[in-house]
Amino acid sequence: QVQLVESGGGLVQAGGSLRLSCAASVRTFSSYTMGWFRQAPGKEREYVSHISRGGSGTYYADSVKGRFTISRDNAKNTVYLQMNSLKPEDTAVYYCAAKFITSLEYNYWGQGTQVTVSS
Repeated sequence: QVQLVESGGGLVQAGGSLRLSCAASVRTFSSYTMGWFRQAPGKEREYVSHISRGGSGTYYADSVKGRFTISRDNAKNTVYLQMNSLKPEDTAVYYCAAKFITSLEYNYWGQGTQVTVSS
């Protein structure tokens, strides 16, 4: 079982920055692709970004490309999402998720952290 705990959310003005962290309680963190998703009020959960097991591959939704940066520290079992130039439309609950090496879908999800961007 993998437990994921997000932190770093909060209230920020448009144009500001936040850094989200997701700590994983697992012995083989490097066996998991890690992703970030978000869900705004009244909307479905949407993909934001993901990072390969070793960290060399990073991928982003078009809506955040150039503003968000995903990274991971396998020694600390942690994945990060640096969010710059935040917009009000980035307001959502942000979730991290883990996908095991042999899985087609994300197996584990965190509880989420709220990000609110004021205009």
